[in-house]
Amino acid sequence: MERRAIMFSGRVQGVGFRVTTREVARGFPVTGWVRNEPDGTVRCEVQGEQTECGRFLEALCSRMAGYVASADYELIPIVPAERAFEIRRETSPRPARWGRRSDDC
Repeated sequence: MERRAIMFSGRVQGVGFRVTTREVARGFPVTGWVRNEPDGTVRCEVQGEQTECGRFLEALCSRMAGYVASADYELIPIVPAERAFEIRRETSPRPARWGRRSDDC
């Protein structure tokens, strides 16, 4: 089991990215959330088995290939009580600390 915090950049706001992310997530045994960030990026946290998180990210990047310029992620602590994948509202900015670049996008 793992949890990834993924930051998508490119033309990812105003194009149905969050709704598409939730739709793609429904096809995998994963939980988490997605939201717009004030800086124009989209943050997604996804949790599940490592292979399922990877397959989810690959499917999402494939579906939104024309909009995603990059997808950087880091592993973060698991949220044991989480049971679904949801769209969240935008929040205030956070400091960026992203260590891994996804090969899936």
